[in-house]
Amino acid sequence: MRKAILIVITCLICVPSIAQTVYKEISSERLNSVRRIKIKLPKNYDKNAEMKYPVVVVFDGDYLFEPVAGQIDFQTYFDDMPSSIVVGIMQGEERMYDSFYDALTGLPTDSGLRFHEFVSDELLTYIDNKYNTSRFKVAVGHDAMGSFVNSYLFKDDSPFHAYVCISPDFEGSLRNFISKRLTVFKDDVFYYMATSEKDIPEVREKILATNVLLSEVDNQNVTYYFDDFEDETHYTLVSGAIARSFDKIFEIYNPLREKELEEKVFNYDGTLDKYLVNRYKRIERLFGITKEISEKELEKVAKVAEDREDFKSLDKLGKLANKLFPETMLGTYYMAHSAEMRGKTKKAKKIYESALILSDATNIDKDYIATKIEELTLVLVADVEDEELEELIEEEEEVENEEK
Repeated sequence: MRKAILIVITCLICVPSIAQTVYKEISSERLNSVRRIKIKLPKNYDKNAEMKYPVVVVFDGDYLFEPVAGQIDFQTYFDDMPSSIVVGIMQGEERMYDSFYDALTGLPTDSGLRFHEFVSDELLTYIDNKYNTSRFKVAVGHDAMGSFVNSYLFKDDSPFHAYVCISPDFEGSLRNFISKRLTVFKDDVFYYMATSEKDIPEVREKILATNVLLSEVDNQNVTYYFDDFEDETHYTLVSGAIARSFDKIFEIYNPLREKELEEKVFNYDGTLDKYLVNRYKRIERLFGITKEISEKELEKVAKVAEDREDFKSLDKLGKLANKLFPETMLGTYYMAHSAEMRGKTKKAKKIYESALILSDATNIDKDYIATKIEELTLVLVADVEDEELEELIEEEEEVENEEK
């Protein structure tokens, strides 16, 4: 049932995706011809806004553009990846010339090299000049183009930061060159490759051999993912590979999930406000876009702080929340709760009282704060009574000692 619902949602999303596609023609000096491209802008795109968008370049845009654009709409709907500009290159009968390569190296030459330069020097420049683009760019290719996109790895200043190679048809020594290049790559790069059980046998064999080489790459700047799908062919694996690749590439952009909370946040060596801030700084550094920390994210991390009895982190998360959401009582609540858990009852009560002039947070309201104040008041009264009782007992003991 759930799968059926997701399929319906995907179909509903894909319809406007196709409707919003625009076609452009680019005159290329490199190719000495005019090339047609498809462009899909994000929903509510505003050229006058400061918002920047990653760019996804789809080779073989004749048939691969719509699946990619639809999947991006689907994943952005659930905030699993940032809204992106999708550019599809229509290759048609030119595909064979576009993918022309050197038999020994497997790298583009002649017409293939001219097409390579058209994309990096003309197409991407055109897109950057015309639209609000971020620095993060993704290359998506299938079959021959899945192999071709690797040629950009060898540019001194590679225009792409993520490579999606779906059943790439490697030729020559290219796979050996790729592994060696990734070993010394100095910038952050995401590399995804996929094959399947029923892939073209000779293509699959080369992909599996390449996977062995890439799995041995030891470079902290490289994030490598590989999928080997069951019961899929050279063509039917495309949709699954697109979904998986974007899910992996933009994994850090996803809202905090249970796995990350358990494996990374809970075991973080330091106060948890730093983990959260650094996480979002990395998103900005990688994708060139700013994503704000949400109340929901703060609540998840605060729960982890409570679970590991880290009340210093809870206090710092409160200060962070006050900075991000100064009009709500969320941050003040965390600071008060931290003081309460450390046994500083008077301080906690005072902080809780200061929260009453603020607006309600998502899951914290004035009634709840009033209840906490009442509870702490009773604790303080009980403490006073205990102190008075202790003083009375001490006085009686003094009287008894004097009488003796």
